[in-house]
Amino acid sequence: MDKTELKLSVDLTPAEPLWKLAPTRDENGGPVSDVLIIIPKLKTQSEQYIKDTLANIEFALKQFSNEILFANVDMKLNTLWVSFKAVPGVYVDIVSTLRAHVPEAVLVGDTHSRLNKD
Repeated sequence: MDKTELKLSVDLTPAEPLWKLAPTRDENGGPVSDVLIIIPKLKTQSEQYIKDTLANIEFALKQFSNEILFANVDMKLNTLWVSFKAVPGVYVDIVSTLRAHVPEAVLVGDTHSRLNKD
């Protein structure tokens, strides 16, 4: 991810599967962590609501431009996928910042024990 600017794009062609797009190692060969977030009913909202939500996601993710390697919003599935360097504590920071800026966002999976350990 560019350290100064996130690249947002809209493509109407079939998307590549995430396993082909998301990195599995950082630039130094280190491990990568991922988080999947659902934004309920996003695709059914007004155009302005969608634009505002995407702007809030971008704002939240820019705060972690040194750690985030990949981010993808899938409007068909109403999901946000974020891949980031496996740095202690960054998982909780990214998730809590996203939730603060997009309160309707729902974290996929049971992370209760993981959130309490970081």
